[in-house]
Amino acid sequence: MNQAPRVVIIGAGIVGANLADELATRGWANTTVIEQGPLHLAGGSTSHAPGLVFQTNASKSMTEFAGYTVEKLLSLQKDGTSCFNQVGGLEVATTPERLEELKRRHGFATSWGLESRLVDPAECKRLYPLLAEETVLGGFLVPSDGLASAARAVQLLIEKSTAAGVRFLGDTTVTGIEQDGGKVTGVRIGEDEVIEADIVVSCAGFWGPAIGEMIGMDVPLLPLAHQYVTTDALPELAGRNEGPNGATLPILRHQDKDLYYREHGDRIGIGSYAHRPMPVELHTLAKVPADRMSEHEMPSRLDFTQEDFLDSWEDSKVLLPALGDRSIDDGFNGIFSFTPDGGPLVGAAPELEGFYLAEAVWVTHSAGIARAMAELLIDGQSSISLHEGEVTRFEALQTTKEYVSETSQQNFVEIYDIRHPLEPRTSPRDLRSSPFRARQDELGAFYLESAGWERPHWFEANRHLVDTLPEAWRGPERDAWSNQFHSEISAAEAYTTRTAVAMYDMTPLKRLEITGPGALALLQRLSTGNIAKKPGAVTYCLLLNADGGIRSDVTIARLGEERFQLGVNSNIDFDYFTVEARRQAAADPAAWAHVADITGATCCIGLWGPLAREVMAKVSDDDFSNESLKYFRSAEVVIGGIRVTAMRLSYVGELGWELYASAETGQRLWDVLFEAGAEHGIIAAGRGAFNSMRLEKGYRLWGTDVTPEHHPFESGLGFSIAKGKTGFVGADAVDVLRNKPSTRALRCLTVDDGTSMVLGKEPVYLDGAPAGYVTSAAYGYTVGTPLAYAWLPASTVEGDQVEIEYFGRRIPATVAADPLFDPKMERLRG
Repeated sequence: MNQAPRVVIIGAGIVGANLADELATRGWANTTVIEQGPLHLAGGSTSHAPGLVFQTNASKSMTEFAGYTVEKLLSLQKDGTSCFNQVGGLEVATTPERLEELKRRHGFATSWGLESRLVDPAECKRLYPLLAEETVLGGFLVPSDGLASAARAVQLLIEKSTAAGVRFLGDTTVTGIEQDGGKVTGVRIGEDEVIEADIVVSCAGFWGPAIGEMIGMDVPLLPLAHQYVTTDALPELAGRNEGPNGATLPILRHQDKDLYYREHGDRIGIGSYAHRPMPVELHTLAKVPADRMSEHEMPSRLDFTQEDFLDSWEDSKVLLPALGDRSIDDGFNGIFSFTPDGGPLVGAAPELEGFYLAEAVWVTHSAGIARAMAELLIDGQSSISLHEGEVTRFEALQTTKEYVSETSQQNFVEIYDIRHPLEPRTSPRDLRSSPFRARQDELGAFYLESAGWERPHWFEANRHLVDTLPEAWRGPERDAWSNQFHSEISAAEAYTTRTAVAMYDMTPLKRLEITGPGALALLQRLSTGNIAKKPGAVTYCLLLNADGGIRSDVTIARLGEERFQLGVNSNIDFDYFTVEARRQAAADPAAWAHVADITGATCCIGLWGPLAREVMAKVSDDDFSNESLKYFRSAEVVIGGIRVTAMRLSYVGELGWELYASAETGQRLWDVLFEAGAEHGIIAAGRGAFNSMRLEKGYRLWGTDVTPEHHPFESGLGFSIAKGKTGFVGADAVDVLRNKPSTRALRCLTVDDGTSMVLGKEPVYLDGAPAGYVTSAAYGYTVGTPLAYAWLPASTVEGDQVEIEYFGRRIPATVAADPLFDPKMERLRG
């Protein structure tokens, strides 16, 4: 008897069909797939997708998902033909800026282990003879890219899964999600039929928000129409390709004009993102009867608006002169899914146990995401990190209809734009500000945005300090790319922090409060640290997956017997603790714990620098001596008449405290400290200086330096596992990993010439071959050199020579000590 859980998958497109197959391959075949359209052509995005698979992505995970999709579609064959035509992918540059961007993309591909190369205009012309060579400055080629036959793949996956025992129901509409006691129990179809289920996965594509409504969940996804046309026959392609969809030329992207191209036999298909965003309201889509469904009539295929395509048609004729005397034979506006940050939506719904989503997944990543979801359901986690696509990553304000609409449309417009890694969105802005905002404005703060927060990166009020900097503290002249969103003022702010005292706005750090009789047990079970210390203790520790991968790092302060304050990384952590607290209470009602997000109700100032105690002595009667308030301890104090929780922590490696207060007293706290510190040269400082100093101190940034694919020992974080502690999530894996030699390690690098900057994700070469990639980078003002952290073979040791590739140029660097600054912790503990 098959003991696998009863799984219902909503949607039989390329994601749902792949998921059914991935589950069945792993022995879970007690699965029903429900599709509102006919199974032979469901009528969603899969049915009209042009199928171009360009694997290179700034995200390592997304590149790996695409790589598995290529691998699987190549293996999915019938009658000797696979579902993937590996013609290669060519991206061309027609501007100098794009040519540089292609060098950066080549760096991404190299970092993630994807074979690629840069090619000159003549090679572009040889690869794609229809090109006007004189318009092209160069190209970027990935030989393993190509064309997915998505609709055909779905049919073969349905055949394969059905043979394994999976049931597919076509022409069946989901009308509700059944639940009981906070758990999913089934899916309602029609008026009164229920398919019982232990697990439900919504793979409904752009219909995802409608399914989300059935459980009261705001799914941050916007359906948008995207134009695609097919030309009439080109004599140049006559007899070249077999069949109407045959292709031998590489798939082609002309990102300077927001266009892409593929062959359809002797015709060319053209996709455009150059037009205005076209949001689609789901309720306006008419259901197409099954007997009328065809590739020209389906719910996701809207009428072509020719006026929106005219400029793209002219641009196409410039790049491909063979189109000069041709015409558009067919065109449509096809619906696809967009999200606020352009990523997929994958994972468990926090409010309903057993309900999962795999939405906003394009054909490019379909099989990879489906495998990840199957692994998540069966093994509890994916072999490729899902943190960038985790459905719970968005803050509440980022799931509102207004925010989702504006940001998703913006992502559509900017999909092929050249974006700097620090470049903030221009709108919406000013959604979240700390209580210090008025004072920061007065000081000329330059803000960047993250999760809706306005975060100062430097202050113009400190510009005069640049002229007083010692020569050794002046950073180098930067190249145009690394100079974006940078100011020399950051050097002055770092110098003042190291030599005097500075105030940092740490309010955007997400804070949770966990209270109740089960709070300690919850934290002991989920974290690697020993939280069972006396009130006043602060513990830095990790949250691990079952395999020992780092799902997050957190700081936990025990403020009372049943009260804890946590500094966490994102909303993903909040939902994780909330769900686990709910499960714990269900197992033992006496062990309940309440998890609250207190970020918006509180504020935080990081007061750091060797003169921090002098400032505190003027505003508080409490004892801030090292004997009274040691490193990694907390205390309830009064500062200028304001009740504050002071934690002896410092992410910049200097003496000082994180000072937490209620939001309504925040501006007063700022004013009291700023006034008291005036005689000691106090300044407000921003993230530019902060990032430099945290790298000098060797502090890891979760999601950038370490992710769930890394374990504590190779990450240099083994110290965060409490000695002798057992029974926490990931403990069994830790026991194995502790004694297993690592193959890679996070290493500190210094740039040999002392001037060349890198920013992150660049490939690192060892003995002339790609061996790893940069995670974080900054100029180290204290140590006087550019520095970076990079994943490299564990065999690398201090003094080894490497090279970092930056826009096609190799920059010599050296493996250095970790950390570079205050390795004995004397500044922090003094």
